[in-house]
This record gives sequence, C-alpha cells and structure tokens, in this order.
Amino acid sequence: MSSPAKTVAFIGLGVMGYPMAVNLRNGLSPEYTLLICDVNKEALARFQKQTEGKGPVKVIETGEEAIAQSDLVITMLPNSPAVKAVYLDPNTGIVAGAEAAAKTSPSQKLIMECGTIETATILSVAKAVETARSSLPRNAALSFVDAPVSGGPMGAEAGTLTFMVGANDSGSFEKAKEVLAHMGKKESVFHCGEVGAGTAFKVINNYLSAITSLAASEALNIGTKMGLDVKLLTDVINVSGGQCWVTSHSNPVPGVQANVPSSRGYEGGFRLELCAKVLKMGSELAEMVGARTVLDGPTLEAFREAGEDERYRGKDARVVYKWLNESSLQCWHATAEFRDFGPAPDEILSTDSVHAAQERSIIAGILCPHQSQARHP
Repeated sequence: MSSPAKTVAFIGLGVMGYPMAVNLRNGLSPEYTLLICDVNKEALARFQKQTEGKGPVKVIETGEEAIAQSDLVITMLPNSPAVKAVYLDPNTGIVAGAEAAAKTSPSQKLIMECGTIETATILSVAKAVETARSSLPRNAALSFVDAPVSGGPMGAEAGTLTFMVGANDSGSFEKAKEVLAHMGKKESVFHCGEVGAGTAFKVINNYLSAITSLAASEALNIGTKMGLDVKLLTDVINVSGGQCWVTSHSNPVPGVQANVPSSRGYEGGFRLELCAKVLKMGSELAEMVGARTVLDGPTLEAFREAGEDERYRGKDARVVYKWLNESSLQCWHATAEFRDFGPAPDEILSTDSVHAAQERSIIAGILCPHQSQARHP
C-alpha cells in the first residue's frame, strides 16, 4: 500500500469530477495510488475499468478515509450541503479525520475544493481548518485552498480547465498547482488571493458568462429571424466587437459549430438550472459588497422561464437560444399599431412619427416578406 505522500484522493465523480479524475490518474506517476469516492457506485466501477493499467485505484467511502490515507485530497462537490457533509461531519469528515490522523501519523496535508460553492460555505470550511490546525502537533500541517474551475465538461474532458485558486500562502498554491496542472493548463492555474478569492473570481466569471449566453443568443436569434447566414454572422462577430466565449467556443445555434452542445441537442454542457444558480450566486455576491447590478434580474428571469418548460429543462444553458427562437414576437407590421402602414396611436399628431411608422413597415416587409406578401398580395 502506498504511503500518504504517494497517494492522492479525489471525491466527487460527477459530470465534471469524473473526467477530471481520469486526467489526474493519467497524469500521475504509476507509483501513485489514486483514491476515489462517490455515492454513484456505477461511476466508481466505470472509472476503475477505464483507468485500468494507469496505476493503482482504490475506492473509499468517506472524507475521513481520504485524509487518513493521503496527504492530498481534492473534492469536486455539487453544492454547499455536500461540502459541509464531506468536510465538516464530526465522524466521517475530512477535518475531523485530519485531526485524528495527525495524532498517529503527522504529515503535511493539503485539501482543496474545486466546485462552484457559495463563498460563505468556503469560508466556513476555511475557519474549521484553521481551528483544527491550532490543535495539530508541530510536525503536522493542514492547509485548505478553494480552486473552482472554468471550462465546463468539454474542458474537463480535454484537460484544459482554468483553475482560480484561493490560498493563504505561496507554498500551498504551488503544491496545488502541481497537481491541478494534470487537469488543466499549467499557465491557466491562477493564484487569485487568499482562501475565498478563487470562489469570488469564479462566481464573477460565471455571472458574466450567464449574461453573455443570453445576450449572444438574442443577437443570433435576430439574425436567424432575418434569414441571415448565421454561420457567416458568427464569423463576423468573432472578429468584431461582439466576440465572446459563447460565440467563439460554444455557439448556441445548432450546426454553426461542431462538437458543441447546441449541435447535439443541447446535451452534455452546463445545465440551464446550474447557470441560473451561479447567476444568482453572482447577484448575492454583488448585494453582499454593495455593487449595483442591472442585467442579472432579467437574465435570471429568462433562465427560470426557459427552465419551466420541459422542452428546455436539463439542457445546456445555451438552449436559451432555442427558447427565444421558438417564442419570438411577430414582425412589427403584423401588429395592430402598424396595420395599413399607419402610425401607432401615440404618434398620430406627429408628421415625423408617421414617416417613422412607414419606414418600420417597409423594413418589416423586407425582413418578413412572407407576412408582407400575405397582407399585401
């Protein structure tokens, strides 16, 4: 059996954690043992089969086992309750296990959480670790870092994740970086500040990503409704001021880019519900620090409304494009205000408004010829 110094534990083999752990096992020297833990027994069995021949893999049951048998524990957990259970349970948790292990086999231990978790939860774990450290023998140490990721399931599979690390000292960061580089690009492992800063960076990044997902979907849906070549529109946007990650790496329009969720039925990406969750986390962080926001409210409402429809629920967040496309408004001149090329009721007394209404109707006839021809044969 490997010593704790030659053993790494990974807890949480979900959509992100599973491919991360596979890349970790592939990157570690065969002399290292990888401990794996998850409530999904099928995932554990599949992992062992997939990584056979890469080096020892052992299944464990608890965080306490993980920290007792290794000096480095990585967790990729889905939410705050899971983090509290794995880290803070007095009987089976990582922190309690570290205190117990230090009494018999003192060593330098590092634990890190890579999920997108509420800042308050991360700080509560950090506080518990700090309290535990004060009772450890002099020749023992316990450090905690938060290291949330960006890149989604595709980045996890490709091993190209970005890690935003919060660490209280450079030694902990460098030790974390060495192992995180097996699951991402080494140049994309950033020391963002003290514990909690990594999570703040991630929440802010996700806040922006969620809003741009909706904004890009709205823009491309306008192009679709106009009958434009959306592939060409995307190419132009991507060399212009509107370029963003969504348009360049995860386009929401089916068929525009290969091997992205939109081109496989919006499956396998960052789920709509999770996108709404992290956007809400960003809003809460903004409120916590007194930062004014404008776009979070309507964006969150859009994701919630789309998520209430079973056609979009559980799909990649870029399915918001399909939601927009299938619930778009009719062209202007098909509405009562512009019937017979007349002005809207509140424009009747203005000559300029009459001209504006006529221009809108003419433009509408160009952009929506099928409706124009039906009304004006």
